[in-house]
Amino acid sequence: MLIAAAALLGITGGAAVGYGIQAERAPTPLAALSQPGLGYPAKPLPADKVPAPLPVAQDRQVKTDGDLRKLLVDRPKGAKRSVLELGIDDGWTPLDTYARDFDSEDYMFETMAEGDFRRVASAAWRQGQYRDTAVNLVQFRSGSQLGASDHFDGQMDYMPFDKDGAGNEGDPIKGSGKGRYFLFEVERKAGYMPSYRARALALRGDIMLDINIFDTTPISKKDIRELAERQLERL
Repeated sequence: MLIAAAALLGITGGAAVGYGIQAERAPTPLAALSQPGLGYPAKPLPADKVPAPLPVAQDRQVKTDGDLRKLLVDRPKGAKRSVLELGIDDGWTPLDTYARDFDSEDYMFETMAEGDFRRVASAAWRQGQYRDTAVNLVQFRSGSQLGASDHFDGQMDYMPFDKDGAGNEGDPIKGSGKGRYFLFEVERKAGYMPSYRARALALRGDIMLDINIFDTTPISKKDIRELAERQLERL
């Protein structure tokens, strides 16, 4: 106990002496926070010397900042109205309506709102007697740390699982980077017609492409793949 008490007194005394020495020293000035001489011109450049803006062909943001509905893939000839159009208002799907398509709609709504969600341009149609198609262009604000990429990765993560996803790894969409299309296992319930589903997910800048096809007969890989490729070409 005597040794422990002596050690404690030694540490306390050393700290006190050190503090006293530091207190008597002259303060050391801090480095300046500002940086003089930054490379900004004192006056605006003359009109004839201002750099020309990027042409539309090279500036993708100009293309997607306009009416996003114009970039939706064209409806097939002879297509009819679909029940999937009920949540679409003049080509736009509100965030709360889009979130209802997911099992955890409250979580999806909050996550997308925090991820700088901007808007969803949507189109839907029916072909034949039972085939319904929905195309969503989900756009986030450019430059956000969250957004389209996180939403895309989140959807891709669960697609290989049987419970919520397609139960397989899907197939790559040509020229899309990480984009893939999936065929789901058929759902059968007593008293109901069989339910088939295909889905395609892809990313273009601040836009995530989300396509779904539903039918009572099998959906071919070609149908979902070609639709996804046409939509990516429009983007």
